[in-house]
Amino acid sequence: MDILTVEHVTKRYAGHTALDDVSLSIPKGSVYGLLGPNGAGKTTLIRIINRITAPDTGRVLLGGREIAPEDVRRIGYLPEERGLYKKMKVGEQAVFFARLKGLSRRDAVARLKKWFVKFGIEGWWDKKIEELSKGMAQKVQFIVTVLHEPELLIFDEPFSGFDPINANLLKEEILALRDKGATVIFSTHNMSSVEEICDHITLINKSKNILSGRVDEIRRRHGANIFEVAYRGEEADLRRAVEGRCEILEGAAEESVYRTLKLHVEHDEEVRQVIDAANRAVELRSFREIIPSMNDIFIRAVNGQL
Repeated sequence: MDILTVEHVTKRYAGHTALDDVSLSIPKGSVYGLLGPNGAGKTTLIRIINRITAPDTGRVLLGGREIAPEDVRRIGYLPEERGLYKKMKVGEQAVFFARLKGLSRRDAVARLKKWFVKFGIEGWWDKKIEELSKGMAQKVQFIVTVLHEPELLIFDEPFSGFDPINANLLKEEILALRDKGATVIFSTHNMSSVEEICDHITLINKSKNILSGRVDEIRRRHGANIFEVAYRGEEADLRRAVEGRCEILEGAAEESVYRTLKLHVEHDEEVRQVIDAANRAVELRSFREIIPSMNDIFIRAVNGQL
């Protein structure tokens, strides 16, 4: 079941097309990556979903019906441009934002105390925002975003400003929120984060949706039929055995008693023949496909090479 559907959305600004007939569907209970180079249209789409701006054509459906002003409370949004008031105290400001989301003061304080303890920031309650580092302020804004337990969470570059330890803490919390039933959209340039936590992605480039699907399926679909052979024996024997059946890309130094060789097999039906030829020439340890990373796919897609 899809919690959010974007149907043929187009948005133009003074002759510039920010989004051009973009459609996508976000499954309920998933972590969905919204990817693309700078200026591709990701932030415009996020603003349309949040009803900050409206599309010129097309529509956005939340839970099967067109999104309405009252639905904004069902969404938690962490923008890339952080919006905390520097002169306010941390606790006072967090309560203020929680009240805007419909929580009573008592509920807001109780929930905030739990989150502050979880993030190890219980001692910051009476500090002013301007006293905090960028990463500390980011923790506060993340808490404010999720505090009212929205069913749809949208994070725009959520890991910027975090060291690796706190970035990992945030990833764990995002996955925990998904496991509790929330749907998460996040926009990022960090492809390793996409592989770690995203179930699905959409790649927007030059205002268009050029690639959508499950991360594992996309990586496998756009593999280049490159394989790594680990073996024991003479490299020359292996090269002679597979010559004419595949392209030999590169060899590698010995790892323990085994060597490796990378091969490109053009057609799937030829893989078994290559394995059989190699197995007769040397002692095979393994024969594995090298699946491209999301970073590789991102670059190839943006450059029009997919």
